[in-house]
Amino acid sequence: MNFGQLYDFEMMCAGHVARMGESKGVYRDLVGKPERNVPLGRPRPRWEDNIKLGLLDVGCGGMDWIDLAQDRDRWRALVNAVMNLRVQ
Repeated sequence: MNFGQLYDFEMMCAGHVARMGESKGVYRDLVGKPERNVPLGRPRPRWEDNIKLGLLDVGCGGMDWIDLAQDRDRWRALVNAVMNLRVQ
């Protein structure tokens, strides 16, 4: 699995996680800040950061991705658009 496939998988999973709701631990891990001590140096990219970059690539950078993911058809269209950009 190369980086592009992993990135596409993250985008698909993010829609499922966003629809889970705030009470689930996975949602808190995706959106929240880490509660532990972080190592020195450059911060590691979060899933949310990668999702925002993907939406920025297709021209939806200013939109809230969690609200977009609530509509499955619209989210699927955005994920397919991001995947098609990676293929070209």
